[in-house]
Amino acid sequence: MVTTDTIDELTATAKRIRRSIITMLTEAGGGHPGGSLSAVEILCALYFDVLQHDPKRPDWPDRDRFILSKGHAVPVLYATLAEAGYLPVEELMTLRKLGSRLQGHSKINTVPGIEMSAGSLGQGLSYGIGQLLAGRLDGRDFRVYCLLGDGECQEGQTWESFMCAPFHQLDRLVAIIDRNGVQNDWFVNETMEIDPLDAKLAAFGWHVISVDGHDLRQLLDALEEAKGVTGRPTAIIAKTVKGKGVSFMENNPAWHGKAPSAEQMEQALAEIGE
Repeated sequence: MVTTDTIDELTATAKRIRRSIITMLTEAGGGHPGGSLSAVEILCALYFDVLQHDPKRPDWPDRDRFILSKGHAVPVLYATLAEAGYLPVEELMTLRKLGSRLQGHSKINTVPGIEMSAGSLGQGLSYGIGQLLAGRLDGRDFRVYCLLGDGECQEGQTWESFMCAPFHQLDRLVAIIDRNGVQNDWFVNETMEIDPLDAKLAAFGWHVISVDGHDLRQLLDALEEAKGVTGRPTAIIAKTVKGKGVSFMENNPAWHGKAPSAEQMEQALAEIGE
């Protein structure tokens, strides 16, 4: 049962993560704020309530895997891993700097807790399927959670994965689609429409749940429901706002891939709150 205390704690953590995203991107002078801010509650729900993981044993064979398919949104993953104890919070300020472990897209074998190197979109779900099939051969029962952007749901490889996972009855796979409606430089439905996404995934054999991706209670309930599904994978379509929490970034394609100025950072932090 999801308690009010749990929601309050996760809400406070989400604020800290949003503040870290803004400050680290400002310090870096580049990066991707919009899609990082839209996914904050999703990662909070996973890392601080759902995933079986251990920061002291990042290579624990039976850990659940989180795959960030939309790798440009790695600031939200770095900030979440720092909150969870995988790296020092102070290290976040080295984002995108020469010699830093924290580069602009996730890279395996650098920061503990990074499960996949990302950059080219559309590959994460395939990678997650491979992880689960390997785990099945090894007799392990970990779960895989893969976060996709809705823009990368235009990719052919993603749809091959949508077809593959139900065929192999991968009921320990959860695909979470960050449905913020904005991709690289414009709106998804005006670039290449992917709706009705829920009906398409259901037709492929997925168990589909639609939620408000900023409502922690809905997210936790959906993730709990996914654990009870057998014989097929689960897709959670999380309706979100790109740039969530910062008024001038919200639903604004211009903030897909640029950093705020010092003055904009101050406004953003004031809006996010302490």
